[in-house]
Amino acid sequence: MFSSSQEENCAPSKDPVKYGELVVLGYNGSLPNGDRGRRKSRFALYRRTKANGVKPSTVHILNTPQANKAVNCKGQHSISYTLSRNQTVVVEYCHDKDTDMFQIGRSTESPIDFVVTDTIAGGQEGEETPITQSTISRFACRVVCERNPPFTARIYAAGFDSSKNIFLGEKAAKWKNPDGHMDGLTTNGVLVMHPKGGFTTESKPGVWREISVCGDVYTLRETRSAQTPGKLVENESNILQDGSLVDLCGATLLWRTAEGLFHTPTQKHLEALRQEINAARPQCPVGLNTLAFPSMQRSRALSSLEDKQPWVYLACGHVHGYHNWGHRSEQEASTQRECPMCRMVGPYVPLWLGCEAAFYVDTGAPTHAFVPCGHVCSEKSVKYWAEIPLPHGTHAFHAACPFCATQLSLTQGCTKLIFQGPVD
Repeated sequence: MFSSSQEENCAPSKDPVKYGELVVLGYNGSLPNGDRGRRKSRFALYRRTKANGVKPSTVHILNTPQANKAVNCKGQHSISYTLSRNQTVVVEYCHDKDTDMFQIGRSTESPIDFVVTDTIAGGQEGEETPITQSTISRFACRVVCERNPPFTARIYAAGFDSSKNIFLGEKAAKWKNPDGHMDGLTTNGVLVMHPKGGFTTESKPGVWREISVCGDVYTLRETRSAQTPGKLVENESNILQDGSLVDLCGATLLWRTAEGLFHTPTQKHLEALRQEINAARPQCPVGLNTLAFPSMQRSRALSSLEDKQPWVYLACGHVHGYHNWGHRSEQEASTQRECPMCRMVGPYVPLWLGCEAAFYVDTGAPTHAFVPCGHVCSEKSVKYWAEIPLPHGTHAFHAACPFCATQLSLTQGCTKLIFQGPVD
């Protein structure tokens, strides 16, 4: 079902050119049930052995369904814009030897290179949301990369289906531009946010925009699936930059360039940071037992808690081992606990290391945790994500933990961890 033939098609050759990677927010290094074939938490885009890009060529204005069918039967890529029952504009696309195309969506059909399903906040619900409930389009978007330097990557709404067609029906938002070319939006839209200053410790959130089928940039519609498009933003483009976020209404993807990934911490570096914390033998200030972060593999899977697992009082940041006291009331047993060190009251949760290196903006030590989930990474990475408003539902935005997609607390998105060293 999840064949990897597409990836083999663009797999590294002897001299691979990597365009970049798309990483799904809400997963800590892999899917809960493991990555398989085209369904995984991150997808690397390599230069294909043979270019498969397409570009617009002939435009047909058709007045009968028969004529429309005849054009679609030619076996070429095309985009159909249905204006009325009696009129359809079909734009044929021809082969482009200078670009590679990669398609993303929830369909498992062969034109899709990267299969994406709805992200469930918390990241440990096991099986994915049933596809019948999904708001992600079957053929959601396509990324087109130039095969020659600087290997520019552009994003477009909608992907070509098994018949090599993109079909915008009567109810879809579509229009003719002043220069005469047709364009449109998909039902729930493809939103993009380019951070100001790239993906660095100095970056700030950009403005969320919507990308059209032809790659133009628009302000957001009033609601996610409104039929009236936003306004054209002429001074912005669909070129992806390091740190760009792509929202498919159900899953959000982070684009990392090959150069950007070169500066992210490696798994080896993250493991060294984990061992460094554990080597300092942090102790539970009450039980005086030594604490230790679980291995990266166990952190990734959010598997069963370990005896030495560090826990934190999120209101103050004091790190303890697990204990069963400090409940404020029987009703709030699982949420509100009083810290024995400073008497502050708040959630008490286990700490898990953030294992997905692509989400780090630097290589700093894991000193801070997201609130309320307890995922741990560097201070600058935590503060970066705490400022990023991510689309939620049809018109809301809120910051979320990139490792599990849990909505961050509005009053306190993160906390600094306070470890106690050994007393001996």
